[in-house]
Amino acid sequence: MSDVNDTNFNSAVFLLTGIPGQEDVHLWISIPFCLMYVISIVGNSIILFIVKTDPSLHEPMYIFLSMLGITDLGLLIATMPTILGIFLFNSREISFDACFAQLFFIQLLQCIESSVLLLMAFDRFIAIRDPLRYTSILTLPRIAKMGLVCVLRGVAIILPLPLLLKRFQYCRANVLSHSYCMQQEVMTMACADITVNNIYGLFITVLTMGLDSVLIFLSYVIILKTVLSIASHKEFLRALNTCVAHLCAVLLFYTPEFSLTLIHRFGKGSSPLLQIVLGYVYILVPPLINPIVYSMKSKHLRSRIIRVLVK
Repeated sequence: MSDVNDTNFNSAVFLLTGIPGQEDVHLWISIPFCLMYVISIVGNSIILFIVKTDPSLHEPMYIFLSMLGITDLGLLIATMPTILGIFLFNSREISFDACFAQLFFIQLLQCIESSVLLLMAFDRFIAIRDPLRYTSILTLPRIAKMGLVCVLRGVAIILPLPLLLKRFQYCRANVLSHSYCMQQEVMTMACADITVNNIYGLFITVLTMGLDSVLIFLSYVIILKTVLSIASHKEFLRALNTCVAHLCAVLLFYTPEFSLTLIHRFGKGSSPLLQIVLGYVYILVPPLINPIVYSMKSKHLRSRIIRVLVK
């Protein structure tokens, strides 16, 4: 492609790579990706359907789980068509506007998911710390307001990202090393000073995932102190068991996300393949594993799923 400055901004494109060096086996690689995509869509959709149709599951924990499922589905819809388009049809081109829109929705949904995980930690905190007031604190109207605040917070914080990127001229190499648009990589293609973008990106990371993860950690410190004061060993184990699924979701979300952020900012000599693999992990693994973990840990939810599948 010729210099992007010589073309109209809106008609210029980025080229997505897929997995560099593995172009000959992209079709075979698409098979596990398709399976993961289908399983993730079906698993999250089943949970959403069951929670919606079963009044006995209209409880805070399952409503928060539904919020998590919606954000996971949104993340899959925002990324997987592009990824599978590369692997199946070698459809590598993506326009600037489409790329900016994609990275906006990826960042927005990641921000919302981080907020939902914080709300789920708050749910477990109230359930264990003050169980008698649990239903009076986490009422449905209050949960709806919490969800709205999560969305508005995400939009307010993430919206400047594509606007900051769109003001640039892009005259460097237009080949992105991933199968979807990532803000950290796109801004390096600009032929301009990206200091403001770097600072704002760091600000977003600290204000969202950084703050949320610290609050989740503090909530579990208090939860642990509370359960350690429980005299009954059985009650102690039961209280901890209610947190296992959420802890798994937190680790699945934050571990690859923080690893990818650290590599992009400080790991200049790291393996490009490691960055690509982590990019796929943080997009694909949480939506795939979360429904499985919650179904296994919640007997109530598991029994409803089995009943629906048997019917």
